[in-house]
Amino acid sequence: MPRAKRPEPPKRIHIRKNDVVKVITGRDKGKTGRVIEVNRETGRLIVEGVNLVKRHTKANPSRQIKGGIAERESTIHVSNVMILTSGGIPTRIGFKVDSVGGKIRRTRIARKTGETLEKK
Repeated sequence: MPRAKRPEPPKRIHIRKNDVVKVITGRDKGKTGRVIEVNRETGRLIVEGVNLVKRHTKANPSRQIKGGIAERESTIHVSNVMILTSGGIPTRIGFKVDSVGGKIRRTRIARKTGETLEKK
């Protein structure tokens, strides 16, 4: 009898909600957008204006749903995007560890330029 497969642990994703990313592979290569949602279980993101799919919906008047064809964003794998610096340069993410008053703080930095990626 085969052994039951253990569930995979959540992926380590360094991209966060509201980060601006650029698509580096796939159908929407070259497009940029803001991250709307991050799913750590599947390792996928929803990016504003990227990977648009058509969704056919049936009208349901009792729920105030209009029928027709709606376009919405679909998920894209985290490996297919790169974060953009404030200057618009795609870069990998590194971490700088600081000790402030006995507390250890990890801040995200851009590997190419060295600038911090934290939004105030």
